[in-house]
Amino acid sequence: MKAPRDLGSARPLLDKLGVKPGLRVSLLGVGEDWFRELLAQRTDDVHDAPAAGSDLVFFMAERPADLERLKALREVIKEDGAVWVLRRKGAGRSLSDVDVIDASAAAGLVDNKIAAFSEELAAMRLVVRIVDRRRS
Repeated sequence: MKAPRDLGSARPLLDKLGVKPGLRVSLLGVGEDWFRELLAQRTDDVHDAPAAGSDLVFFMAERPADLERLKALREVIKEDGAVWVLRRKGAGRSLSDVDVIDASAAAGLVDNKIAAFSEELAAMRLVVRIVDRRRS
């Protein structure tokens, strides 16, 4: 897959996804080389396995069973971090928004943003509810 063309927003993709300089990012099943190249413009703390203390996790989910990993991923992110679930768009998709929302609730997460990741992929951001965050 190639880098996305402008998908209707004037904001750069990394800005829409909340990628800031120096953040720790975990890429799980995201085989998009163009995205890794974009990330390198903002941070060099990128991991291909769940990295404890991640600010952001980008997780590719192909089928409902993949969403069972969300509970473990909740433990990987910082309290104010996020898991971005990437899933296929269109008629041939095997996951819906509702599947992701239901699985996130079971994992102690809540959805709070959606974005077009590419022409083929949609992204939904999941975070720990503020009332559930540990006090520091």
